[in-house]
Amino acid sequence: MDSTSLRNLHFVFIPFMAPGHILPMVDMAKLLAKRHVKVTIITTPLNLIPFKASIEREIESGSPIQLLLVKFPNVEAGLPEGCESVETIPSMDLKLNFFHALDLMQKPIEELLEKLNPSPSCIISDKNIACVADIAAKLKLPRIIFDGTNCFNLLCNHNLYVSKVYETVSYSDSLVIPGLPHRIEMKKSQLPVIFTPGPDQELNAVRVRIRESEGAKYGILVNSFEELEAEYVKEYQRVTGHKIWCVGPVSMTNKDELDKAQRGNKNSNVDESQCVKWLDSWPPSSVVYACLGSLNRVTPAQLKEIGLGLEAAKRPFIWVLRGAYKRDELEKWIVEDGFEERVKGRGILIRGWAPQVLILSHKSVGAFLTHCGWNSTLEGICAGVPLITFPMFADQFYNEKVAVQVIETGVRVGVENSVHFGDEDKFGDGVQVTRDNVKDAIKEVMGDGVEKEKRRERARKFEDLAKKSIEEGGSSYCNMSLLIEDIMHVQGLNQS
Repeated sequence: MDSTSLRNLHFVFIPFMAPGHILPMVDMAKLLAKRHVKVTIITTPLNLIPFKASIEREIESGSPIQLLLVKFPNVEAGLPEGCESVETIPSMDLKLNFFHALDLMQKPIEELLEKLNPSPSCIISDKNIACVADIAAKLKLPRIIFDGTNCFNLLCNHNLYVSKVYETVSYSDSLVIPGLPHRIEMKKSQLPVIFTPGPDQELNAVRVRIRESEGAKYGILVNSFEELEAEYVKEYQRVTGHKIWCVGPVSMTNKDELDKAQRGNKNSNVDESQCVKWLDSWPPSSVVYACLGSLNRVTPAQLKEIGLGLEAAKRPFIWVLRGAYKRDELEKWIVEDGFEERVKGRGILIRGWAPQVLILSHKSVGAFLTHCGWNSTLEGICAGVPLITFPMFADQFYNEKVAVQVIETGVRVGVENSVHFGDEDKFGDGVQVTRDNVKDAIKEVMGDGVEKEKRRERARKFEDLAKKSIEEGGSSYCNMSLLIEDIMHVQGLNQS
């Protein structure tokens, strides 16, 4: 590409304020900057902290990337001081206030964009920040939605909306999602909340507005790669006609060990050097890594079953305890039961953030018990690690289907129903999966046997395909080139 034309390009990223949304967008911004495109990331002071060190290293190395801060209007929106991300909302009663705060950011963001030099060529934003559609329209800029999931997810949602099949079954019944390359059967209770709205009409209206604002998009950027879900990429493009660029797995831009260790780094009781030293002491593919994500709201009773299942499996394990619901109650059990003392040496409990990419890429890790957030699912796939699936809400049951049915590198632990924020205790004692379910799933993934080895072979195959996709000439590398060329073309038309 012509270097002069590239210098005139300026991509602006506006991530949604949640860890699982921010990190892949930052990775994507770094990938674009490596292609000599000027990139600006707009975020808030507290949301900057997890990736500040990584971006500063990029800037010091001469990368054309910059950070701009905008104040998060928490007080104006009725949120407590310091609440700038979804994970810091103290009560789900304040969720509406959080989305109101996002709307209040429209004018400050507009003012920042109007001062940028060179002027922005496009805005890449999360779909959840609906006001960006208005900003892009006012400034006459292409708005590209970053979708933090995959084409399987996009196609499932599209076909459900069009067919309305979810309206024909009760909450506890199953349905087959029409028009998919695979036969995908799910319970209605496992679908994203947009298909099973609750009684809060104001919150439902926010979800509808987000959905409607997607109509103003220029295209969609997806953190996936074509070889993973080729049939779903083609089918989604065919039925919608949308521009779509699969440019993942974006986490693989973190090739440096320091970048892997600091990706989203926050306070923790165990640092990366301790993790690596402990992992080095175990044979290849022998360790279970268990982490249920930054936004998990799993009940103490359910977490106890997970912990006891990890113990009963008699495998070395790393168990990440972060977020959680009624955390103090869980910690009390850990002490009174003597759990941590019993598993000492064989098990590590990480309280806080874990260097997940670093852990998964270690040769001793043989299974990943995951909540099936797409970032985690994809990181497991990129590391060639078979998955034990424990979905909870949102897109996670879709991602379980990708792992278990589409690429066949995962095993279900047996979760049957979504548990949305605020509904943690509605399933009686809050337990959907027992310690025996956990132990059996670990046994099915690890150890000897023809099926286990076939699953590991498939996992290694997709690890290899993922690595090749982002290399020069790979599908995701080429799609990033197509995105750049597309925006260059649009900018040329606008300036002529």
